[in-house]
Amino acid sequence: MKILVNATTITNVVPTPEKFFNVTAAETAAGDTLTIDAAAFFLDDGTAATELPVLATDNSYFNVYINGVLQMEGNSTYTPGTTGIGSLAFAVPAGGDSILPNSPVVLEVVNYAPTSNTTVET
Repeated sequence: MKILVNATTITNVVPTPEKFFNVTAAETAAGDTLTIDAAAFFLDDGTAATELPVLATDNSYFNVYINGVLQMEGNSTYTPGTTGIGSLAFAVPAGGDSILPNSPVVLEVVNYAPTSNTTVET
């Protein structure tokens, strides 16, 4: 006896992007690290951020833009959490240019919450 089974799986990928903004207050020289606390960021609507979101394991990423330019991943350290814990640290490459005061910094955090539904017909 042979059993015939058809199975169909539909997966929905649901991204939840969040953006955080900062304007640097002072110059950060080449070779130094720019560290921005969670409370120093503001949201799309202009209100102060209070927390940086946790990155979902194997289902998320973050990007850092300084002066509108996407930065290399290896220069950034992201720590989720509230004021005093959550932060973004950016190591300015030695031999490069400084980050000048009043430079815009954008942190983009994207987490995915995929869902799947399998239908089995016999």
